[in-house]
Amino acid sequence: MCLALRAMPTQKGSVKIFRLFGIDVYVHWAWFIAFFYFTSRPHQYSNYGWNALEVLGLFLIVLIHEFGHQLACRQVGGTTHNIVLWPLGGVAYVNPPQRPGAQLWSIAAGPLVNVILIPMLATFASTASHLGWSETNPNAYELAYSIYYINYVLLVFNLIPIFPLDGGQILRSLLWFPFGRANSLFVASIIGFIGVAGLMAFAIFSANTWLIIMAVFISLNCWGGLKQAQALSKVAKIPRREGFACPSCKTAPPAGAVWRCAQCGNMFDTFATNAVCPHCNAQYNLTQCIDCGTRSPMNDWRSHS
Repeated sequence: MCLALRAMPTQKGSVKIFRLFGIDVYVHWAWFIAFFYFTSRPHQYSNYGWNALEVLGLFLIVLIHEFGHQLACRQVGGTTHNIVLWPLGGVAYVNPPQRPGAQLWSIAAGPLVNVILIPMLATFASTASHLGWSETNPNAYELAYSIYYINYVLLVFNLIPIFPLDGGQILRSLLWFPFGRANSLFVASIIGFIGVAGLMAFAIFSANTWLIIMAVFISLNCWGGLKQAQALSKVAKIPRREGFACPSCKTAPPAGAVWRCAQCGNMFDTFATNAVCPHCNAQYNLTQCIDCGTRSPMNDWRSHS
């Protein structure tokens, strides 16, 4: 998954484990609880060490998936931040350009990584079978097939068109072409609510606690997506200010109080006050574009007008 919403974890409460390609990877504290929970459950291996390797394999696949999102976002000119691993998977904090094609590639690259892994993991599992590991090294044999199965299940589950899963965000990106930014998010969120209702019913029927938690998480993000769509729709109706344009997306900013001061929390029109909050006099060196999310100095907005 990507593109953080309200129920997503943040760097707060997380531990940085390494940095690769200029991207910091964090593990949320709750991940360690999940690791010990799944490791200590009954399993098909001769000892818990192999079960731990299976859980680590799961999160390695998730991590590679999230790097797919990050690197694809860079390809289309977006900005990347960090990756946070937590019990329900991983979150790639990315900011692709606010264009449907750029959004689509940034999201689709994650599942594409899982597709590429399928023949690689299948070859490894097949090799383990031909080498007779089922008799000589049954633990390694079971691990090879479990990792293959995990990658396949993650791919299928992630492609379910429920927002904010990748499938839901891919659907939103496709709807963006004919219906626009706000309407596509609104429709994807509504479809997400319908899908999560079915997921919740299945989770309760199968008494799967983890699926119930996942369904609650998805519903919170569907609600967040719905509220974001309403906010985008309101902003789209605001008249645009002449004489300014975002240096990144070349879009004129709204002429209204749509920027929130980080210090006092009040809304104000940063272009009417020259990037100074009129309520607490806080000065802002960078102004964020409401449309694409990039931050640029006020002078850069003027020079690209």
